[in-house]
Amino acid sequence: MPLVAGAMALGLIGNTLPEELMPRSASELVNGWSYDLDMANNPRIHRQPALFQSASPELLKALSQEEGMRLTVYRDVAGHPTVGVGHLVTPADGLQVGDRITRAQALAFLKQDLQTAEEAVARLVGNLPLYQREFDALVDLVFNVGEGGAGPDDSPMLNAAIASGDYDGIARELDYTSAGGRVAGGLVHRSERRANIFLDGNYANPRLVNS
Repeated sequence: MPLVAGAMALGLIGNTLPEELMPRSASELVNGWSYDLDMANNPRIHRQPALFQSASPELLKALSQEEGMRLTVYRDVAGHPTVGVGHLVTPADGLQVGDRITRAQALAFLKQDLQTAEEAVARLVGNLPLYQREFDALVDLVFNVGEGGAGPDDSPMLNAAIASGDYDGIARELDYTSAGGRVAGGLVHRSERRANIFLDGNYANPRLVNS
């Protein structure tokens, strides 16, 4: 089961991690693998199975910039009740628009949602190995559009590219810019950022780079 200790809320508050989520050491185990950057099997250096990967601190910072942290339940651009860091409210949450949650609850939702996205990416790509940057981009995609949105019914060309091991083709299919039936400017920038992460490991915010 993916663990994301030390990465969960990077950039949410002052670009620092909450103390309770700080890694215990530079080589903290992630999925039983040492996260030492000098390792031969590190996904920053060599493509590795998605099953053994977790979202990077760089992605967590980018994700927090894209989603923000909102402690009052609101409706997103598609009209869905949302709270925290892009958490879609479910009946089990017992929340409705206008309700407030604590920062601790928002971080718990983020941990849950990120783990769900990581596991979904592992199912999506199967045995196709990925660099950390490629895994991160796909985690962002699933976090944004849901596992179904990235699945074969809604995204057949993405899945065809994965099946054929066409990494350039995967990058071309990371462009999701519509919500609620209309193009959303924020999603245009997010899609650009996602492709930059996948292709070049560039996590920079294109809104700032292009301004």
